[in-house]
Amino acid sequence: MQYNTLFGPVPSRRLGISLGIDLVPMKTCTLNCIYCECGESTHLTLERREYVPFATVKQELSIYFENNPPPDYITFSGSGEPTLNSRIGDVLHFIKNHIHDIPVALLTNGTLFSQKQVREDIKAATVIIPSLDAATEKVFRKINRPSPHLKVDTIIQGLIQLRKEYRGKIWLEIFIVPGMNDTEQELTALKQAIDKIKPDQVQINTLDRPGPVPTLRAATRQELEHVIDFWEMENAAIVADAPEHKALFPYRKDTASAILGTIARRPCTLTDLSEILGLPTDEVKKYIDSLHTDKKIKIVKQKRGLFYQL
Repeated sequence: MQYNTLFGPVPSRRLGISLGIDLVPMKTCTLNCIYCECGESTHLTLERREYVPFATVKQELSIYFENNPPPDYITFSGSGEPTLNSRIGDVLHFIKNHIHDIPVALLTNGTLFSQKQVREDIKAATVIIPSLDAATEKVFRKINRPSPHLKVDTIIQGLIQLRKEYRGKIWLEIFIVPGMNDTEQELTALKQAIDKIKPDQVQINTLDRPGPVPTLRAATRQELEHVIDFWEMENAAIVADAPEHKALFPYRKDTASAILGTIARRPCTLTDLSEILGLPTDEVKKYIDSLHTDKKIKIVKQKRGLFYQL
């Protein structure tokens, strides 16, 4: 079956085998980050509404779990900012009340937690993984290219308030862009913000897939370790290197649909897709060649190899 709101499961470096739920159309977001693997934001907005119908999400979740084994996590993520969907709280409660006892993660850019309703909507999540790439307005606007009415101080205050009210885990992700947010001034400002937010973990990440700005490069391991050393935080770690994953083939039999659903949200190499599907690369290549011949996917050459995307 071709799902419209569900994708994966995909191997996650933090969440094991993760079934994604995409609650907004491509690419509806509050930010237009220069590194985003989903590409440029085509709908930059702060408006919360039911972008994807709650009824559709319920139906797809019910069908999926009737026909597939449970993943390690269900994750709100995908092609935009999930908290923009005004029914995210209803989806979360449906999962908690009607699906297997599976933990739920929220991957979010963290921009809307200054709104009490947003904090209320997501309080039943098992873990929240918000991002914070800058703590000064200048660098925030340079990296994240936000909706005009967003201010980084307001975002930080929202994360502080979230920590006060939310009883689950908060894993704060910092995406390092060399030459922008890794200077002494920016790292100091970020550390001050982190100290106020008090996340359970601080996770350091960097570029892995092609984004909207082709000149960006990934931070080296040495540069990431410099950030860790500078902050001197016991709960900070580098997550940029993905661990080995168990095979996913038992989770999805509809290989072509699984490929299309995955690369619709993030570009993947042949090796990425092989790991996701748990199939040999030559087997995956047959599907890739067929989809490429049918002009359903295209190939983009990057430093890490050939990436496939819609």
